[in-house]
Amino acid sequence: MDKLASLKDKVVVITGASSGAGRAMALAFAEQGACLVLAARNESVLAEVAAECESFDTEVLIVPTDVTDTGAMINLANTAADWKGKLDIWINNAGILAAGPFDATPMAVHKQAIETNLIGYMNGAHAVLPIFKAQAFGTIINNISIGGYLPLPYGAGYTASKFGLRGFSESLKGELTAWPKIYVCDMFPAFLDTPGISHAGNYTGKKLVPSPPVYDPQRLAHEVLKVAADPSSTKYVGGVSLLLKFAHNLLPETMVKLTGAFMRRYFKRADDMPPTDGNLFTTVDYAMSTHGGFNRPPYQLKTTKYLGVAMVAGIAAGLLLVNASKK
Repeated sequence: MDKLASLKDKVVVITGASSGAGRAMALAFAEQGACLVLAARNESVLAEVAAECESFDTEVLIVPTDVTDTGAMINLANTAADWKGKLDIWINNAGILAAGPFDATPMAVHKQAIETNLIGYMNGAHAVLPIFKAQAFGTIINNISIGGYLPLPYGAGYTASKFGLRGFSESLKGELTAWPKIYVCDMFPAFLDTPGISHAGNYTGKKLVPSPPVYDPQRLAHEVLKVAADPSSTKYVGGVSLLLKFAHNLLPETMVKLTGAFMRRYFKRADDMPPTDGNLFTTVDYAMSTHGGFNRPPYQLKTTKYLGVAMVAGIAAGLLLVNASKK
């Protein structure tokens, strides 16, 4: 039997469902017949996503929500559970990106990255766990990204939030071993072709593009479906994700230096742009689709060779070190 068939009529909450990976997840679950509760700050765009999902003949409820608001997240969880009398799957997905030299980026921006990417996920888990414990089952899926392992130079607040999120999730898993039918699952995708980087708070003075290879968010959405149907603690999405984790674990200092050098070289070549808060503090109405349009030239051609050199150099150096230690 196809395990994905078990997702039919499951009640699934997705935060950050208005664009990018969250929107892709919503459509993927809708195709499987799940009952969707979609959350984001932009109500009008949520309504558009709901209409797309309903074309698959499934039911959809939209609940405009700011994940940094603890009370709003409790309302989201209770609304979802009351809707069908149960809540099966909670997907923490809403996230923001803030880039810039640490000391040149306002502290309010670093705090907002942590409030959204870390506290927002904690708000979600804190709101839904009483419901899961009362019904003795449920799955939390955290979309963390490989940024939970590999630090992002010029993204200190973002990195702090992602490293903290991985630690929070591992701690929670330890607590929940006494609840065998409550699962916490972490997703670690590599770079995705979403509009997220276009929405970023950007204080670098340069136009940002994701580092290739850039994966289709529908690939992540399909992996989330599989984890929802058959929970697993950790899932790496894309070979590059696992490769980057391996390289950083093997030679962390080398990888940090290489990524910093790679980004500084990119900044020298990138187009200028003025600083922007993006969607950090308020929602935006531009680039709200599933894809960001970065999974094709000229974006990949500008940076692929530099990322490739950094990755190969880091991994080669690590292997040399391992071989040397065996002699």
